[in-house]
Amino acid sequence: MTVDLLAIGAHPDDVELTCGGTLIKAATQGYRTGVVDLTGGETGTHGSRSLRADEAAAAAEVMGVTERRNAGLPDAGLFNTETTRRVVVEQIRNFRPRVVILPYPIGRHPDHRMASELCRDASYLAGLSNYAADGQPHRPEKVLYTLAYREDPVKPTFVVDISAEFDVKLDAIRCYASQFDGKMAAGEIFPAGDDIYENVRVHCARAGSLIRTAYGEPYLTLETVRIDDVVAMGVRSM
Repeated sequence: MTVDLLAIGAHPDDVELTCGGTLIKAATQGYRTGVVDLTGGETGTHGSRSLRADEAAAAAEVMGVTERRNAGLPDAGLFNTETTRRVVVEQIRNFRPRVVILPYPIGRHPDHRMASELCRDASYLAGLSNYAADGQPHRPEKVLYTLAYREDPVKPTFVVDISAEFDVKLDAIRCYASQFDGKMAAGEIFPAGDDIYENVRVHCARAGSLIRTAYGEPYLTLETVRIDDVVAMGVRSM
């Protein structure tokens, strides 16, 4: 099952929170999208592996995801090892994405930090023809890092306008009632006086303001972005 865009998160609900609007937008643009949850979130305070799997399936349907898979790695026990790299390499070779979205390399949950390092390494190794893993060699063209909910002053390389997709993104997040209903914080989202759904709205509104639109999702690339038409770049300077 090949896709154009693959989002990889440490836990079910990670991609909805960080890049759900981008996945929804890509699907409406005709791209095939995929999600890999590295773990089942089984050590979380709320819910269970089976419940979170059901919630993830419901959210994938809301987002129009072509296929979602769980890699079966241990929650709260992610490490960048030869064994885990092989697991992720096989997922990448299976999906054969052009673009991969990963968590930001710094985060308060150790799984988020480790998922970023592990999956970037696997994205490279997946293209080595002699690397011992199932599937045909494939290396993504681009790796994007989500910047949603960052408190440190990291300037986005770009922001995706998700104004038209925001309500659907929120519907996908609401599929995780076990994690978010009545909660004020989760993952990288710190409590801010309102429930988590309002917290998500505020963060997306802030990102959207950077590109003069209602809602956005920010991203970082380690490579310089190429611009071919400096007259039609968008986002007014004055």
